[in-house]
Amino acid sequence: MRLRNIPGAKDAILENRYVVQEPKTQKGKWNQCFLKEQPVHIEVGMGKGRFLMDMARLHPDINYVGIEMYDSVLLRALQKREELEEAGEKLDNLLFMRVDARELPDIFEKGEVQKIYLNFSDPWPKARHAKRRLTSREFLARYEKILISEGVVEFKTDNRELFEFSLEEVKEKDWELLVYTFDLHHQEDMMEGNVMTEYEEKFSSMGNPICKLISRQSLRRTPYVPVYNNTHII
Repeated sequence: MRLRNIPGAKDAILENRYVVQEPKTQKGKWNQCFLKEQPVHIEVGMGKGRFLMDMARLHPDINYVGIEMYDSVLLRALQKREELEEAGEKLDNLLFMRVDARELPDIFEKGEVQKIYLNFSDPWPKARHAKRRLTSREFLARYEKILISEGVVEFKTDNRELFEFSLEEVKEKDWELLVYTFDLHHQEDMMEGNVMTEYEEKFSSMGNPICKLISRQSLRRTPYVPVYNNTHII
């Protein structure tokens, strides 16, 4: 369950140097926000931010932007980031912003983002809320407006129903499905270099299989091939 109401969270975010306060003004010039001009990867719905902090630590040659729409959740990430700073660990390649993901095309220019991470996104289980799911065709259309031509989306979840929905949306949007699995932690090749999120650790420890897909805009029309085994690679 998400934290949504910590008193003073909004003010703390407005004063924090790790948060880009007016992200729409950075459209087309995001690398000016960082010390180095490097590829930009984003996580949409980053939660408390541990995944991106680990990624920024492991890949200093990539600039990361964490996106979260809830003040109280973002505040937790900022507190963790400040703890790392106080311990002497600088992550100059990581910034955050508090926005609704529907605004992404107003924030990033076409080709400004190389990769998008979606980790354990809200499943929005009611059918009438399908457009709100971060892997819906509506959101895939938004991602097309900011990704480079061969940019990819990586999605992980323990929600089988949401994952199957996501596979269908990729198909309907005519995106290329590069690889997917219904049991990531028993797929050795896909686990190489895998960075776990807090939810991933929690759900996998409970015995829940973790699903993952990697997809990109189709550079050519590729027929959809149904899954017959736990993993399929195109």
